Amino acid sequence: MKPRVLITRPLPERVLAAARERFELTLRASTAPMDAGELRASLREHDAVLPTLGDAYSAAVFADVPGPRARLLANFGVGYNHIDVAAARAAGVEVTNTPGAVTDATADIAITLMLMSARRAGEGEREVRAGRWEGWHPTQMLGLHVTGKTAGIIGMGRIGRAIARRAHFGFGMRVVFFNRSALPDPGLPAEQLADVRAVMAAADVVFVAVPGGAGTRHLIDTEALSAMRGHAHLVNISRGDVIDEAALIAALEAGQIGGAGLDVYEFEPEVPARLRALESAVLLPHLGTAALEVREAMGLMAVENLRAVFAGEVPPNRV
Repeated sequence: MKPRVLITRPLPERVLAAARERFELTLRASTAPMDAGELRASLREHDAVLPTLGDAYSAAVFADVPGPRARLLANFGVGYNHIDVAAARAAGVEVTNTPGAVTDATADIAITLMLMSARRAGEGEREVRAGRWEGWHPTQMLGLHVTGKTAGIIGMGRIGRAIARRAHFGFGMRVVFFNRSALPDPGLPAEQLADVRAVMAAADVVFVAVPGGAGTRHLIDTEALSAMRGHAHLVNISRGDVIDEAALIAALEAGQIGGAGLDVYEFEPEVPARLRALESAVLLPHLGTAALEVREAMGLMAVENLRAVFAGEVPPNRV
């Protein structure tokens, strides 16, 4: 008998076809995260779950389901701060994720946000669409020329290094970075600085690429933002709550920094009206991995993690 697996969001057909070969699937049609009742039922009624961002498997969920039937949460995505991994393991539930598959696509979005923010592309498109553009002139919508400037990377993991490569080799940018551990060979010319504030102060564009979770919540706060140069831009492709959103809004409203490009938000999908009103903010709807081949690769990686666990093997992407 095939193991019974719940897939919590619609996934590409190629992924579903691969999963159907090995598992009895329950497909949840909603695109919204599971509610409290669904989370608990998923652990009781299935041998494994393929969840994703927003499916909040907290310690309380596991406490309410002692001895769960589920053996694995095969997370769709590299970030897993919505899962209490310690509580899952204590309950006998393995947790995996999908690193690697997301790296280049997420780095591409980071560079997209840098260019959109620095060159005022979102603001310019809104002006054209609204019929307000009066034609080219020499001082029209002057932005920041990024070539040859300094890129600051907060978090030099897979994605941080991919951003750094694009910034250095694509735009001739000097790279400085902060990483929690020493990184003597980042794979490109780059200087590791002592702390977040030092990177914020040195960079013309700051990229936030750390994992989410309690240890990085509000890592970018009022103090960190105050270290940035007045013309500098902040790009976040990590998790929304890594930045103190209220502090960022205040900094943008005051003209303290040049702009921000965001793909994630502290309370997404809610985006504060004050943030939406700012011309200096570029706001994307969490597009980091939104390409079909990338989502297929993520899904197939999750299916491989499922296959390995039910074959009695160590899953390749255990967290």
